[in-house]
Amino acid sequence: MLKEGDKAPAVTGVSYDGASFDLGAPGKRTALFFYPKANTGG
Repeated sequence: MLKEGDKAPAVTGVSYDGASFDLGAPGKRTALFFYPKANTGG
C-alpha cells in the first residue's frame, strides 16, 4: 500500500488520445487522482 510521499512504482500507460506516459519518471513529479463513483450505474 502506498502512502503519501512514497515514490511511484515504475508504471507506463497510454492515455485516451494514444500518448504514452510514465508514472514515476526520474526528475518529474506526478499527481494521480482517483474519483469515487458518483451516482453512476457502473
